[in-house]
Formats: sequence, structure tokens, C-alpha cells
Amino acid sequence: MEKSKLSCLCVLSSPMDMEDKPKHLLVLVHGILASPSDWTYAQAELKKQLGRNFVIYASSCNTLTKTFTGIDEAGKRLANEVMLVVKKRDHTLKKISFLAHSLGGLIARYALALLYSNDHVMAAPSSSNNKGLIAGLQPINLITLATPHLGVRGKKQLPFLFGLPILEKLAAPIAPFLAGQTGSQLFLTDGKPNKPPLLLRMASDFDDGKFLAALGAFKCRVLYANVSYDHMVGWRTSSIRRETELSNPPRRSLDGYKHVVDMEYCPGVPSEGPHFPPKAARAKEAAQNAPSMQTTLEYHEIMEEEMIRGLQQFSWKKVDVSFHSAFWPFFAHNNIHVKNEWFHNAGAGVIAHVADNIKQQEKQQEHPVFIAATL
Repeated sequence: MEKSKLSCLCVLSSPMDMEDKPKHLLVLVHGILASPSDWTYAQAELKKQLGRNFVIYASSCNTLTKTFTGIDEAGKRLANEVMLVVKKRDHTLKKISFLAHSLGGLIARYALALLYSNDHVMAAPSSSNNKGLIAGLQPINLITLATPHLGVRGKKQLPFLFGLPILEKLAAPIAPFLAGQTGSQLFLTDGKPNKPPLLLRMASDFDDGKFLAALGAFKCRVLYANVSYDHMVGWRTSSIRRETELSNPPRRSLDGYKHVVDMEYCPGVPSEGPHFPPKAARAKEAAQNAPSMQTTLEYHEIMEEEMIRGLQQFSWKKVDVSFHSAFWPFFAHNNIHVKNEWFHNAGAGVIAHVADNIKQQEKQQEHPVFIAATL
């Protein structure tokens, strides 16, 4: 009799155990020449704010100089690492999100294409999530912090060069020696003249559209961008904006989020899709083989417009951050994710804003609002 009662208790307790296990995986991806320790503050704070339903995992597969091997190679390593993490969770995970800093945002975007699957859509087109899965899980948030989505060439995209064409011209050939294949990809000089550079392929319908499909699968996409004082990544490239779309942001912080000055919801803009026209191939060949101010400018303007059109097909939340009043404003690139709690704690308000964004999205998933159409 006692044995029978014990068996019943075990059976009854199993579902409870399953409910207690976290169901949402949040992957943190660091930037160039960095490591998981860059997330020490953010990881602890997110654990505190998000609760037990989240597994918060700081990626460790691309530490330090491994980030020089190329966005594609680093992306492959990240994809493999994520799959291992998912498999170790005994199939209890249901959702996945990514939070990435700087180059980590591009590495994450590449990994997403490798992790993306839409097999279940074909099998059950009426499914509530009909946009595909990432690593077999429902994709919820893709959040990037100061990520150079459009590369680092032209118009203060790499601010410490002051937007001077002569300095950018000198920096481009040096970049591969300083940052390996990653440097070539960020400066859009990788590949053959008749082949689009990697960043354009990641923002276009090349490769069967897998990069765009993976981006579109997420419920929410958020861009955090430093308005100024970021020596590594410009405002335009990190917020996926054209120069004409920039305006003077407010200098006053949003209530409760110090140094977060503005948030804008940008709906997707339909597009026929980016392409790599013959004039782009010719401009790229000229920029590589017989560089001049004119050909280089033409090439980068074409590439940037194609990337913007591709990425703006999806809706984005664009969050502007300004450390103009911080004690160390010139640490903006590291402040935005609080790389070191003592030196970069000005970014605490940004991490709090990230946590609240994730919590808001989680509530929407748990309690969806249905709007009935009236005739």
C-alpha cells in the first residue's frame, strides 16, 4: 500500500518538475576581442529581473582572437554551441532569444540562418508560429547593442576615423591584418568582384533568403544604438538608418532608464528585395583594383542602400542611447552593455530597459490580446 502511494506521488510530481524548469533560453553574444566575462553584470541583472523561467547563457565559443576568423566562421561556432545547449536541457526549452553586443550581433545574425528551420510550417501551416523555428525553439527576441549592421565604411560608421575619406581609405587595406577575415567583411572588401560581400548577403534574399527568413521569424527585433561618443560603431549603422533619417535625439533620459533617450517603433517597409546589379559589381571591382574617392563612394552607397532596404523589410524597435552626461562618455561602446561594472556602470539603465523589454514580450506571449473585427 505504501509503495503504491509513493508511485502515485512520483507520477504526480513529474509534471510539476517540468513546469519548474526554465523554458526560455536567452543567449548572450559578446563582441570583437571579448569574452563571456563581458556579460558578468548584465547576466546577473537579467537573472534577477527575468526570473526562473529563463536560462541566461553567455556564449564562449568565440573568445578573443577567434572573432578575427570571420563572421561566417564565428557564426558556425555559435550555431553549434547553441544546439549543444538546447540538447542538454532535456527538451524542456520552448523559446529562444538573443542579446548581442557589437560584432556579436552580426555573428548572431549569421548563426540564426544556420539554426533556422521552417519544416513545421509545411507540416502545420495553421500553427500559431508560422514563421519558422530557431534551433527547434520559438524565436522571441533579437536584441543588438551597438552592432554595425551596415558595416564600418563611410560617413562616420567607424567614428574614430572621424568620417575622413582619406583615413578610411588607409584603414581598409590594413583591416584584414588587424582583424583577419572579419576586418575584410566589416569593410565590405571580402569576396570576388562579381560576388556580393557577406554583409549584403546577410541583408538580402541571396542564399535562398535564409538570412531574412531567420530575422523575420522573431516576434520582436530591437536595436540599441549610441547616438554619440561611441568610437567603434556609428549611430547610423547600429540603428539601420539612412543619413536623412537621423534627427537630433532628446537629451533627457526616459523615466527610469538613465541614458536611454528615445524609443521608436519602425514598421516593416515592403521591398522587392535587394540585388547585386552589374553596376555594383563594376563599382566593387574598381574600388578594389583601382580605388578612387568616386568609385569607392559609389560602391559603398550602393551596398548600404541595398542592406538598409533588406533589413528594413521587418519591423524594428529602435532605442537611442546617449551617454553625453555620463562621467566617462567616451566609454559609450562598453557602457551600453556594462562591460565592467566599475568603469561602465553608466549603462545600467540600458540593461534595465532590455530586461523590461523582454518581460513585456514574455507577457504578450503568455496573455495574447485578440482583437475581434467588427462588421
